[in-house]
Amino acid sequence: MVLPSAQVWPFPVEWRWPQQINGRPMDTYHRWMEIVVPASLVGAPVLGSPAGLGPEGLPTGFQLAGPVAGDVGILALGQAYHLATDWPGQRPPPDAA
Repeated sequence: MVLPSAQVWPFPVEWRWPQQINGRPMDTYHRWMEIVVPASLVGAPVLGSPAGLGPEGLPTGFQLAGPVAGDVGILALGQAYHLATDWPGQRPPPDAA
């Protein structure tokens, strides 16, 4: 399963956390990261990977979640993605803010 790794793009460093998402208040720091919890709670192996760069050149990511005890398969998918994309070598576009 492929899931987002966050509900929002990176936010200004001055914010403790986003105060709302789509009009829904985020009452704690952890509330804005709820999307990462379900797969971990069921004991599924999860691997976080980079997915792209937003309009300001800041990164976002996704999670690969597999079946319980499917760690080797998830790691193999992550390695294949790494080799296909060379994410460590990616840089924001020069016109990013």
